Amino acid sequence: MGARCLLDLECAVTKSVPFSLLELASVREGDTVGETLANSVAYARHAESLGFQRFWLAEHHNMQGISSAATSVLIGHIAGATESIRVGSGGVMLPNHPPLVIAEQFGTLESLYPDRIDLGLGRAPGSDQRVAAALRRNLDSNPDAFPRDVVELQSYFADDGRTGIRATPGAGADVQLYILGSSLFGAQVAAMLGLPYAFASHFAPQALDDALKIYRDRFEPSAVLSEPYAICGYNVFAADTEEEAQLLASSMQQSFVRLRTGQPGKLPPPVEGYRENLPPQLSGMLDGVLSATAIGTRDQVREQMNAFVERTQADELIIAGSIYDHEARKRSLALAAEAFAGEPAAA
Repeated sequence: MGARCLLDLECAVTKSVPFSLLELASVREGDTVGETLANSVAYARHAESLGFQRFWLAEHHNMQGISSAATSVLIGHIAGATESIRVGSGGVMLPNHPPLVIAEQFGTLESLYPDRIDLGLGRAPGSDQRVAAALRRNLDSNPDAFPRDVVELQSYFADDGRTGIRATPGAGADVQLYILGSSLFGAQVAAMLGLPYAFASHFAPQALDDALKIYRDRFEPSAVLSEPYAICGYNVFAADTEEEAQLLASSMQQSFVRLRTGQPGKLPPPVEGYRENLPPQLSGMLDGVLSATAIGTRDQVREQMNAFVERTQADELIIAGSIYDHEARKRSLALAAEAFAGEPAAA
C-alpha cells in the first residue's frame, strides 16, 4: 500500500499519494441502465490508462439514479473489461448481507482476477427499513454487530476454522479489506482491527479530521497492515476553463439538492448559474457537504488538492464527481491525473 505516482514521476502534490476512482454508475436523465453500465466500463478503462490505482463501486438500493446495486456483479464485469487496475467495492454495505455470502462472492472474484480485488465494507445499510425487509435482513442496532460481522468475514478468508464453515470459493482468498465510514465509528473499527480506512469526505466531510485522528491515534498493527493507511474521498470537476468546470459541477449540485429536499432522481444536465440562483440555505448546505471538492482548471485543481492533502495527510485520494457529459468527465479525469502528476498524462 505504499504511495506511488503516475508514470513513476514525482507527484506535484504536497504528499506523494496514489489516486483512485469511485464510480456510482450514475444514470443520466435520458439514459438506460445498460447505457450507464457501458459508460462505467469506458471510465474504468480510461482510469486504468491514466494510472489510477483502483476503481471502486458503491452499493445503493432503491435509487433510480444509481445503477451499482448488484455491486459484486458489476465488479466482475469491470474487472473482466480491464487488465491491471484494482477493482472493488466502496463499498459493500455489510448489514445487507450474510458475511458468508460476501466471502463466497469476493472469493470467486479473487479467483477470477487474482491480486486485483478490494472489499470495502460499510456499516450503513444504504437503504431504509422497507429495503431491508425486501432484502430479507433485520437491521441490527447493536453497535457490536458490524465489527462482529467483519471478524466473521475475515475468518472465512483466513480459513481458520473458527466458524466451523469453509467458504468455497473464499477460503484463503487474498482479498484486501477496507473499512469505510462517514462518522467516528468506522474509524474506531478500522483502528481496532488494524485495517485500512476510507472516509466518505466527498459527501460527508464534517467529521473527517476527527475520524482521521481517532484512526491514527488508536491504530493497532495487524497481520495485514503495520501502520495506518487512510483514503479520503474527494470530488474533482476539472475543465480547460474555470467557467466550464463550474458548469460541470452543477449536475452533482442539483442531485444533492434534490436528494436533501426529498426529490431524488437521475443525474440532470448542467445548468448555467445554478449556484447563484439557489436560496441561501441550500447554497450553504452544498458548501458543507461538498467542501472536499476541487473545481477549476488543472492548475486550480492541483492547488486545491495540495491544500487538502496537506491538511489531512491522506495516504490516498479516491476521486468522485458525477458529470453529465461523458466526454467531459473523461477530460476531467485526465486533467485530475495531470494535476496529480505535475505534467500532462499519457492518455
